[in-house]
Amino acid sequence: MPRRHNADYRIYLAIRCCVAILQAVPVRMAFRCSEALAWLAYRVDKRHRAVAAENLRFAFPEKSAAEVDHLVRSCYRHYLRLVVEIVLLPRKFRLGNWRGRGRMVNGPPVLDAMLSPRPTLIVTAHFGNWELAGFALGAFGFRTYAIARVLDNPYLEDFFKSFRQATGQTIIAKKDDFDRLEGVLKAGGKVATLADQDAGPRGVFVDFFGRPASAHKAVALMAIEFNALMVVVGVPRTVAPADGFHYEITCEDVIDPQDYEGRPDAVKAITQRYHAALERLIRRHPEQYFWLHRRWKTIPAVRKLSKAA
Repeated sequence: MPRRHNADYRIYLAIRCCVAILQAVPVRMAFRCSEALAWLAYRVDKRHRAVAAENLRFAFPEKSAAEVDHLVRSCYRHYLRLVVEIVLLPRKFRLGNWRGRGRMVNGPPVLDAMLSPRPTLIVTAHFGNWELAGFALGAFGFRTYAIARVLDNPYLEDFFKSFRQATGQTIIAKKDDFDRLEGVLKAGGKVATLADQDAGPRGVFVDFFGRPASAHKAVALMAIEFNALMVVVGVPRTVAPADGFHYEITCEDVIDPQDYEGRPDAVKAITQRYHAALERLIRRHPEQYFWLHRRWKTIPAVRKLSKAA
């Protein structure tokens, strides 16, 4: 079905108006709006609320029903506040004030990877403020790339792309720009990717919060093919100042594919390792993970044992 450009443009204008309002009002007022929207979303969005509760019960079986519900509510609050913070990033986060907005945890491995002539894959998840990592690295003067899905609405696609590329980060289309991605990695470029989506029945299954989760093979395959270092990072929110926000850019693990050279299970082993690192990050701040999506949607096929003749 062809896109309805008039409807797309109206949606774009509405979002631009919302962004303009959020950037114009005091920060505290913007965050109060996010709290109100989170309260409303929790009550209206029954389907995703149920998905989040189910995911959390599996991930934290020791938690009571009340504790799970509290985490679900906190998840909604985090992500509605995150939207506001992302809108405010270009105006509130600068090279001169970054220490007031965040800090690096285990930063030397990140800097080593960014300064290395080898390509680097910055691996993260829908956790904390994942947009801040690329935004901050660009503000520090590093040229980075991010793999992202192209939005169906062309007006929003252009708007958000310019927004995300404001500090020098370049967006590479997830499905249609492999040649460009390959060129960047061959040249030693630094590429960020979200690596926690369900990959369907063709993915490699790894343990994630005690359950088999289908993961894309492409991240590990790219690391092996281009000899790229893998830096697993998370950007959790810490105690927020009264007038804004504060995050930790945390390096949880650095994976060198050379350590897996010659192993027949290299792809699965690397994929399992970065998922274990992501799980450690999420366990420390479970309310900041996107439990609302069906991460464990694909179930491993059960192999049928053939009967002896």
